[in-house]
Amino acid sequence: MWQKTKNLYHLFVAVSSNILFHFPAKKLTIIGVTGTDGKTTTVNLIYHILKSSGKSVSMLSSVGAYIGGKEYDTGFHVTTPSPFSLQSFLRKAVVAKSEYFVLEVTSHALDQHRIWGIPIKVGVLTNITHEHLDYHKTFENYLNTKLKLLQIADCDVVNRDDPSYKLLTRIKNSKSDSNWVTYGLSDNFRFDSEVLLGDFNRSNALAAVSVCRVLGLSDKEIDMAIKTFKMPTGRLDYVYEKDFSVVIDFAHTPNAFEQLLSSLRPKVKGRLIHVFGSAGERDSEKRPLMGKVSSDYADILFLTSEDPRSEDANKIIDEIESGIKKKDVKVFKIADRKEAITAAIKMADKKDMVLITGKAHEKSMNYSGKEEPWDEYKIVAEALSNRGNNDTSKK
Repeated sequence: MWQKTKNLYHLFVAVSSNILFHFPAKKLTIIGVTGTDGKTTTVNLIYHILKSSGKSVSMLSSVGAYIGGKEYDTGFHVTTPSPFSLQSFLRKAVVAKSEYFVLEVTSHALDQHRIWGIPIKVGVLTNITHEHLDYHKTFENYLNTKLKLLQIADCDVVNRDDPSYKLLTRIKNSKSDSNWVTYGLSDNFRFDSEVLLGDFNRSNALAAVSVCRVLGLSDKEIDMAIKTFKMPTGRLDYVYEKDFSVVIDFAHTPNAFEQLLSSLRPKVKGRLIHVFGSAGERDSEKRPLMGKVSSDYADILFLTSEDPRSEDANKIIDEIESGIKKKDVKVFKIADRKEAITAAIKMADKKDMVLITGKAHEKSMNYSGKEEPWDEYKIVAEALSNRGNNDTSKK
């Protein structure tokens, strides 16, 4: 009830911000992307394809905003910013003469009316899995919030492979055939890419392909653009590849773990060493599920901190550990994330892979409600240097 009252305030701010910036979104073709996992990669793919095809395009995702060729920081732990900041970015895009704007949209943003007044030309739903139940309370509430994007979009692009697809009947029935577009791994569109590895990234790419087709791009234009696509920071990022490898990824849900680890496991000839935690004051039900999925694929787990906020990091770690059922997996519990990363990299032998998930591009760590500077890439570089691997360049 209190959240609904707060959302009235958020709506007022959204309306006021639209008026203040003269409803800039009405001068842009907006593509909104939502889903539990894959949003950032999909947004970046759509942006890259449009830009490579000669379109004037801006974008905003959890990694940052790219407006008229300039990069802007969106702040700590921010995906869809406040209505004021969002309208400001949209206004900048109009001034930069952008025609298209690709926007990553979270369930919180939808529930809190942050995108009020923004006409969505194409709405994309990548998937809906276990996440944010601390806020939405039930999966049904979470699902219904995500569906708000599809309801307001002119055209919907949805993943027919996702289990949530069967729950979209009422949305589908309200759309014409031309405004209901599905994609899936069985699609016959083929593309060449050295970075879009695994079925989960192929699915993200097919979402982007479907959007760009809706916008009128040819398959040739799309295929040529995908060849030059580079993954956004912290998405399946091989930061070290020599005698062993180190990979950084933003995965922080059970589904993301399943998709990522299942695709990496066959590539690892040695041991898979996984370093991860789970955010404090967020969906606590997913913690044991993350432990289970990781232990299904990894040989060694380092359980550590990931923005514990006001919660006890060791308590969170214990909750993750409670989901680990395999007896032959080794588990190390080190609350200090830097120490955990350093220990994991020190342990790595030839042909091993150290996978570090959950923080990736983020530049701060939240302890007791206070943001402290954090740089996952710098920590990894220091750990490699300390064990004598001074050359951190990739092969």
